[in-house]
Amino acid sequence: MSYQVLARKWRPGDFSQVAGQEHVLRTLINALDNGRLHHAYLFTGTRGTGKTTLARILAKCFNCEQGISSNPCNACGACREIGEGGFLDLYEIDAASRTKVEDTRELLENVQYAPAQARFKVYLIDEVHMLSTHSFNALLKTLEEPPDHVKFLFATTDPQKLPVTILSRCLQFHLKNLSPNTIVKYLGPVLEQEKIECEQDALWQIATAADGSMRDALTLLDQAISYCQGPISAGSVVEMLGIPPRQQVFELLKAMASGDLRAVLAITGELAGQIPDYAQTLDSLLSTLHRLAIAQAFPEAIDNSQGDRREVIELAAGFSAEDLQLFYQIGNKGREELYLPGDMRSAFEMLLLRMLVFAPDPVVPVAQGGSGSSGGEEEGGSRPEEELDAVEPEPEVREAAAEIEDAGIENPQTEAEIPEVAPINKGNGGVAAEEPPDTAAGLVAEFESLPNVQELVRNFSGKVIRESVTPSQRRGEQ
Repeated sequence: MSYQVLARKWRPGDFSQVAGQEHVLRTLINALDNGRLHHAYLFTGTRGTGKTTLARILAKCFNCEQGISSNPCNACGACREIGEGGFLDLYEIDAASRTKVEDTRELLENVQYAPAQARFKVYLIDEVHMLSTHSFNALLKTLEEPPDHVKFLFATTDPQKLPVTILSRCLQFHLKNLSPNTIVKYLGPVLEQEKIECEQDALWQIATAADGSMRDALTLLDQAISYCQGPISAGSVVEMLGIPPRQQVFELLKAMASGDLRAVLAITGELAGQIPDYAQTLDSLLSTLHRLAIAQAFPEAIDNSQGDRREVIELAAGFSAEDLQLFYQIGNKGREELYLPGDMRSAFEMLLLRMLVFAPDPVVPVAQGGSGSSGGEEEGGSRPEEELDAVEPEPEVREAAAEIEDAGIENPQTEAEIPEVAPINKGNGGVAAEEPPDTAAGLVAEFESLPNVQELVRNFSGKVIRESVTPSQRRGEQ
């Protein structure tokens, strides 16, 4: 018999074997036990969360030879054939490869006929959002009023692309991403049945890398078994995935909390020797910063779903709230810099330096001679008064100053240039005793009294008049 991958070998056969998704299981179990069967079900969620698995289990519940129940026997012919994928009245359709309206019409032509051997004829359409608009329109009427012997089961990762008319005709179940803790609990019995030893920290690394997908976790476990060729160790998993070990991320944050730049660069150098994925490292760093911020604000909210609750609470005490918020914002904004052309290690190190330099209390000292202010300088980088007094003026400045001093001029501005203002009679309620002279008229008169001004004004006025006269007007005057 050929080898069967873990993701298929350990696919749940009934609701009791499903990991997580309690909110969906409760609704389905109660509906089946009470005989409240809907004609159309829609399962949504990200990849590997159990959409197709739940649809197949539901098909077993509909057609189990022991009767409609939330606990199919998995022993009768119908249950076994559904599990093996060879049941005659279960039509599994990949909508991504059958998007045309002709395919949908061909499918609906057989809806009216009774099932060949089962209680219900079940249509399981995977990735239903890939159907065309005309296919959805052809499906509407049948989906609204199907025959009693027909059940529709839809699965999709992108429900936003489904028409509202389709959504309103289905019972909708959104499957959540699985937590690392749930994945670790599921993988433990699988390894026991497979008789493979595995370190607990290695399971946490796999569960975290799976990013909420049980299928991805089983696939990574399959890969780790082949990579290690024996007991699975945490170090081997880190080498296989190219991600930093969780302890290394904590060491990096400890160095940042103490302001030890030498240690930060040393840890970065260690990461560089492990064929790292710097984007994954930054994501791990940001995820830990998020947990540290929550631990500061509300420690009771930190659970042990990732197996690091004690370390997170201890590390949170080494940061100020301002530093955590600043580090997270800088890291989140700088994520795109890792994908720009250039050295990813340099971009990653610059992000770390930026976090430390721009902290409220910078841990990186400013080099001497830089623009930063020192204790003996005034704010704004100005020099002390002693330095300013020591500056020797230019020779031209010294000569001009000497001439002014010899002439006895204290202020170059003459009194004639200062307009006189009439005194205000304070005893009359602040009203001026007499109106001040027309300053504008006085300035015009003074300007006209200057020599050659009258001639300049006449010449300028004649030029303006000549330029304003059109050629036709000139010919008319002639």
